[in-house]
Amino acid sequence: MTDEVKLLNALKTSPALFNELRGSFGSELAIQQKLRRRYDAALVRAAIVVQEARTKAEGKLPNACQLWLTRVGLEQSTAWEVAQHKARRFPEGQHVLDLCSGIGVDTAALLSRGSVTSVDVDPAMALRCQWNIETWMECNAVNAGGAWQQDTTDVLGLNLSEKLVHLDPDRRKGRDRPAKRLEHYHPDLQGMQQLVQTAGGGALKLGPASNFMQKFPQSEIELISQNGECREATVWFGSLAGEKSFRATVLPSGESISADPLDAWCPTTDTFSDYILDPDPAVVRSGLLDTVGEIHSLKRLDKEDEYLTGAKIPDTAFVQGFAIEAVLGNNPRELKRFLRANPGRDYEIKCRHLSVNANTVRRQLPRGDGPIKVLFYVRRAGKATVVVARRKKTEELLCKLRRRVGF
Repeated sequence: MTDEVKLLNALKTSPALFNELRGSFGSELAIQQKLRRRYDAALVRAAIVVQEARTKAEGKLPNACQLWLTRVGLEQSTAWEVAQHKARRFPEGQHVLDLCSGIGVDTAALLSRGSVTSVDVDPAMALRCQWNIETWMECNAVNAGGAWQQDTTDVLGLNLSEKLVHLDPDRRKGRDRPAKRLEHYHPDLQGMQQLVQTAGGGALKLGPASNFMQKFPQSEIELISQNGECREATVWFGSLAGEKSFRATVLPSGESISADPLDAWCPTTDTFSDYILDPDPAVVRSGLLDTVGEIHSLKRLDKEDEYLTGAKIPDTAFVQGFAIEAVLGNNPRELKRFLRANPGRDYEIKCRHLSVNANTVRRQLPRGDGPIKVLFYVRRAGKATVVVARRKKTEELLCKLRRRVGF
């Protein structure tokens, strides 16, 4: 039994320490000094780490206040809704190996489909996974569809022939920050490629900014976003791979599109229509922007920028629509002159490829009682342009008010 496992077991049998910790106020040093009068110093430090992670997990994981977490374990874990989405792709009733299972989020989701074996080389992390799964089962956050077991071993030594697997490789091994290059993951790129060739099918969880392009032939790469943030790139391989090379999925709506990026073409224009469309990051990172544009009859403003324009806002979660008020040159004086006559009470600033200090720009703009305005710094036919717009919800509200007063 490792020292960390002994410490975790001691924490598990010290609920009074957590009760006192939650009721303590002041600096961390003062809290530690107070608690050390009754508890071992190492136990107090460990409890603070767990409590801080639980606080960060509130609203993100079920029963966060009862979970056994670390800061890094929480940061590397799959978002709960994303894990549920991925699990639905695994066939029901078949056994799955959840490799590098961490704090157990993916294991919990996969258990709803059938039996799961969680594998993690770290005994302390395996213990946290066990306690978290037990907590979620007790509160019915997990309805197990099969048996669950654990294996504390290095995933590189497993025989994965023809098995269904989910792998969440370590992106921080020996690093302060998550690695972006797959060569620095553990297992590394070579190990993951070997897994793809050996296992019967499954999923690899990669960072959405990682260098996954052309690394996994005959696989499908799904970019998954949640609430406007691209959360992960999932490589589906073997029996679980789709027919197309890329997929973009937007949560919580669940809307998903699968295609080959080169199969579509979205024309460019230097003329704005009534609306400017901001694509979801999953669409952009998957390379399916032209596919979405073609389906919804939209046009690109520049081949080097991702903003679209159209005569209406399509009914899809793949883009956010904004009604255009003005199209201006990238000239601060011209922008201020327009906004002095049409001020907003606040400004949201969006840009993708132009260098813009949003905070500096926002401070310099005139304020008024008007609705919040959205400023897009975009490329149009290679030239920088500022688009003043308002969100779709604001546009709908204005239309309702106009109808109500007969305008």
